[in-house]
Amino acid sequence: MNLEELIRQRLSRFSPESLEVFDDSSEHAGHAGARDGGGHFQLVIVAREFAGKTAVARHRLVYDALSDLMPKQIHALAIRAYAPEELGTSAKG
Repeated sequence: MNLEELIRQRLSRFSPESLEVFDDSSEHAGHAGARDGGGHFQLVIVAREFAGKTAVARHRLVYDALSDLMPKQIHALAIRAYAPEELGTSAKG
């Protein structure tokens, strides 16, 4: 299983309605963290779990789900976490 699949698997605990994971590691080839093997990722996740939570609380949930991958496998992570109603894209009843 590659790292992107592992990230998706870990975040599946939130039953996301939408999850996009972008590996930007190649853009950071000379960066110290990248030299040591840590990847640079962006993710956009939409989940009911985030309803009523602040951005900081949402990020904490994501970081908790991925904590053992940091900083060795994931060096940098940009998170955009939304509740479905914020985007008007509720796919589940």
